[in-house]
Amino acid sequence: MYAVLGARAAEARRLPVAPLLRRQRASYLCGAYLGCDIQTLPEAVCVDTGREVGYGTVPLEKSPVTGGAVRPWKLAFAGREYTARDIHRLFYGRSHLVFGWSAEEQRLQEPWDHLADYFACAAGDARTIFRPGERSLAYLFGTLAHIVGDSLIKSVQPGLTLHLLDGKYTPRNRPIQDLITFHEVGCKELKLNWSDLLAELAAAPVEPLQPHAMRIGERRGELGQQFRGGWRPDLAPLLNVVMAENRRYLKALIPGWLKEMELERTERGLDCSEDMRAISGLRYAEMVALAEKADFRHALWQIGEAVADSFAAVVQIQPLLHDLPETEKTR
Repeated sequence: MYAVLGARAAEARRLPVAPLLRRQRASYLCGAYLGCDIQTLPEAVCVDTGREVGYGTVPLEKSPVTGGAVRPWKLAFAGREYTARDIHRLFYGRSHLVFGWSAEEQRLQEPWDHLADYFACAAGDARTIFRPGERSLAYLFGTLAHIVGDSLIKSVQPGLTLHLLDGKYTPRNRPIQDLITFHEVGCKELKLNWSDLLAELAAAPVEPLQPHAMRIGERRGELGQQFRGGWRPDLAPLLNVVMAENRRYLKALIPGWLKEMELERTERGLDCSEDMRAISGLRYAEMVALAEKADFRHALWQIGEAVADSFAAVVQIQPLLHDLPETEKTR
């Protein structure tokens, strides 16, 4: 949703990147998800069925399939095994830049006021090294939308006023935020087809620009010149495998997510699932009322505008973005 609203705000401002984001929507939305959340991997394996379950780094004590035992999921690569948490430790900070770094790489965390400069360099490299770069640019701006949205909703950066049940970004608030975003804003207001959008982004290919933007690989281009520290060419083969795994597992997750978002017809009207009610302690009508009282829609608008602000800052810095074509030329 942050990426969707950011793109709409970019259209309203007539930013040069707006037509590109519309044309390459799948890559833009994929960048807004898998461009950052590298831990989109199984957390465990159901012992009874052998089925991969859970979501990387979220603890899972029993199988959601059978209720039985689980064992940790591991990625075997080059003679080693990596859990989802290992992958998170290696790559999460590199994809989020301004937060989320492991203790041993904390020195590489970029200040918030360097974010536009960083993405301007990466965008320049998309136009030169990864040319013609249209799809790569869309993916990159999607990644930026994720970082901005995450930073605001998780209070990494100030500027977002929101208080639902017990704060801004808490386990009890998540079902409220997710359901209201999905139904009230996405389906009713914006007429989004979530099933189609998720299928599109899950089918989007791996972008070679992503490792470069994470400083994985040989140091080169504008990004290598301006941000010289922290380059890890040795991690490139592992990251390529992880990015493929992200896309494979996301496709398996989507049906369950859509099912989780469904509203059920009850005597009281439409209501969310029992699991969602158990987490928040609220029925769907109560969630809607609480979101209205907290002006949650305004908070989403704030995030969308902040995303567009960041897009505008990158465009202003990078001259190669000033003359983007209104229509796609060639890939």
